[in-house]
Amino acid sequence: MLKLLERTIATLDTRFVLVSPPGASMPESFWNASADPERHKRLVRGAQRLRGRVYLEDGAIQSDQLSADGLHQTREDDRSWHLLFTDGRDRVTACTWLLEHPVETSFEDLRVHQCPLAQSREWRPKVWYAVEWELARARAEGLAYTEIGGWAVARESRCSSEGLVLALASYSLGRCLGGAIGVTTATVRHSSATILKRLGGVHLHAKDEEIPPYYDARYGCTMEILTFDSRRPSHKYVSLIDLLHRKLTEVPVVMQNGFAGLPTLDPYRQTANRATA
Repeated sequence: MLKLLERTIATLDTRFVLVSPPGASMPESFWNASADPERHKRLVRGAQRLRGRVYLEDGAIQSDQLSADGLHQTREDDRSWHLLFTDGRDRVTACTWLLEHPVETSFEDLRVHQCPLAQSREWRPKVWYAVEWELARARAEGLAYTEIGGWAVARESRCSSEGLVLALASYSLGRCLGGAIGVTTATVRHSSATILKRLGGVHLHAKDEEIPPYYDARYGCTMEILTFDSRRPSHKYVSLIDLLHRKLTEVPVVMQNGFAGLPTLDPYRQTANRATA
């Protein structure tokens, strides 16, 4: 499996695309970035169409949760980095998104705030405490705080390594942004949560109490709230994430508009990143 992943990563620049959020500051290392509003829109819609098809087939959503033309649209789509695999016709075959939040973000601003466990009388204070502690740690260490979601792989690509490379690339993109602590609500369907835990994701904790899995009726399955630190993946995958980190500087980055400014990191975060490298 590791050799297969290495081969996929080695040819990443032929099929992998990053789509930046509007107005995002671009990491200096991303030299292959260009503004292309039409392709930007087409790729985001391609990810939404793939999610709609895959989630509907899995029974995770109902048809009335899609747009008239079959798109699975979320408010995070317009604010996130999209990590995409495409085929020879520029159609999206695998996708995920990573949303970087402003430094002043609080628990109530996050997508995880909407999950059923965070709405329950018993668990809401514990989930709030666990997430706010992670937010405070990110601010103290000069790191970005991110959420990850929208993971989908076309049925015809599920025997490939695309889905796993996307998960690894989330760590690498977090590093490109100067280091990141992140959170995601991961489904147990298709062993998604298990895969993320193997890569280095861990359950949230409120002091010494682990935040448990929960059932989400919206998606018809059990979910887990996982957190990750881009600096501390599973030791088994460190070399692959390092390789991906380098390859991301070469892949096409599609912007909606021109550069918002360089560098992407403030001086404090740059210093903190060098200190923890």
